[in-house]
Amino acid sequence: MSAVMAVSILEDRAVLRVAGASASTFLQGLVSQDMSAAAGGLAFGALLTPQGKISAEFIAARQDDGYLLDCHSSVAEALLKKLTVYRLRAAVALERSGELAVAASTEGSAPGFAPDPRLGALGGRAILPRDAALRLANADGGAYDARRIALGVPELGKDFGPDEMFLLDVNADALNGVNYKKGCFVGQEVTSRMKRKGEVRRRTLLARFEGAPPARGAPVVSGESTLGEIMSGTSGLALANIRLDRLEAARATAAPIAADGKAIELRAPAYLDNA
Repeated sequence: MSAVMAVSILEDRAVLRVAGASASTFLQGLVSQDMSAAAGGLAFGALLTPQGKISAEFIAARQDDGYLLDCHSSVAEALLKKLTVYRLRAAVALERSGELAVAASTEGSAPGFAPDPRLGALGGRAILPRDAALRLANADGGAYDARRIALGVPELGKDFGPDEMFLLDVNADALNGVNYKKGCFVGQEVTSRMKRKGEVRRRTLLARFEGAPPARGAPVVSGESTLGEIMSGTSGLALANIRLDRLEAARATAAPIAADGKAIELRAPAYLDNA
């Protein structure tokens, strides 16, 4: 491991194990990602409601007997229960592992790590035995979050809650979180229609300002119009979920945009070219 590489244990993440002869076909019919994308690396995907909203998002790692799903701890039990309901008679075993930890590194090519499937600039990610992760860790989770926010990558549990957002609202389509060619999955009809008709009403953008971030959930306003709300943030920078039509109207009149009384400047993350 390079001496300059930062490794953080992401203590707010949990690991679920999906194992058994039918693990691949079981997940393939449920989630937004083609699970073959996890072969030899990691895959980012989500379990949606039938209405197309995100119940849980995860990063999957392939194992010989199935998959490990790295998800936010706040939705781990709910995700496990939903998968159990969908299992029916499938040859699949489901459990939450307390012996594994999720680690993030600043380098995607570090030994034992794979590039983050959402965005290469996020660095590497690994699911490791907790003892091994503790030996590698040399930075706290705040370093990872600062990098994630600077790159404009939202996460369920930190920026939004379950059943609140569509995939396109949080840029998951631009972050390799959905495969439109894989066939049916829960919420697929709504998701595909939004993509096909260009019905992208909201995007997650970067908000720049001076000093401490506005509170999470603070309205982003321009005159009498509410454009959206602030998500997670750090000094000088936050994520914001924004109605694009209202932002366009505000820009057309050069009206000031603010949150929590702070003037803010909104722009799309570099990976997003249509906001």
